[in-house]
Amino acid sequence: MSLRAKSLKPFALIAPAVLLLGVFLVLPYINIVVMSLRNPGSGTPYAPGFTLSNYLRLFADSFYLEQTANTLMIGFITTFACLLLGFPVAWQLAKTQMRFRGLAYGLVLSPLLVGIVIRSYGWTILLGNNGMINRTLISFGLIDRPLGLMYNSLGIVIALVHVFLPFMILPLMSALQGIDPSIEAAARSLGAGRVTAFRRIILPLAMPGIQAGCILVFVLSLSAYVTPSLIGGLRVKTMAVSVVDALVDTFQWPFGSAMALMLSLTGAMMVLLFARLTRMKWKAN
Repeated sequence: MSLRAKSLKPFALIAPAVLLLGVFLVLPYINIVVMSLRNPGSGTPYAPGFTLSNYLRLFADSFYLEQTANTLMIGFITTFACLLLGFPVAWQLAKTQMRFRGLAYGLVLSPLLVGIVIRSYGWTILLGNNGMINRTLISFGLIDRPLGLMYNSLGIVIALVHVFLPFMILPLMSALQGIDPSIEAAARSLGAGRVTAFRRIILPLAMPGIQAGCILVFVLSLSAYVTPSLIGGLRVKTMAVSVVDALVDTFQWPFGSAMALMLSLTGAMMVLLFARLTRMKWKAN
């Protein structure tokens, strides 16, 4: 094999992946950018010419700014709740020899085996005013009237945590399995308590899994459509729901593209900021 052929071999190996990303990721984003600069049409997806009015409308209307803030809040809370609930589960699966470890692993993966529409609809049955939770609490005399568990941000977060919890547990479990138990044992033998060993040893070594899980859950929460639309109804609308409404219901493709681009850029900035801050923090330790 000639020297030139050897130098081109790595490029040939990554060419299919680059082509796939270019066709299904780069080109659609370019199309979204171009569409967001189009003039709004009347009875058509867009009119001839280009304008910045879609972005001006987006930033001038406080409704969409509040909606963006609410979407970010739901994403942050969902990610934090998944981390709090997922870390102990991942620790048990990675570090302990459970008798029914296979069953527990199957239960973690079970939400992924059911369609997201079915899972979200199941939560409407549980969280509704006449749902199982409220009826049970009323029958036991714990409450006098149904709790507002649906058509608000609380219900959306509860359903999203259930949907995306496996995406937090799996990266955490992978990171925790790679930690040598002798490192923690050495820290304990040198006088470190459980809390100190966890904070100075376990957390830094598990940070790649924490970062991967948090980024996955946060991005998926921001872009979730089915769960917020079913649980939130017409009272709580996230940016993803508004994007679909603009594109499908009102046929405002330029404005919907502008909202979609703003949601993507906002999520990307939050992810980069999180990765930067956590990397700096744990490097300092």
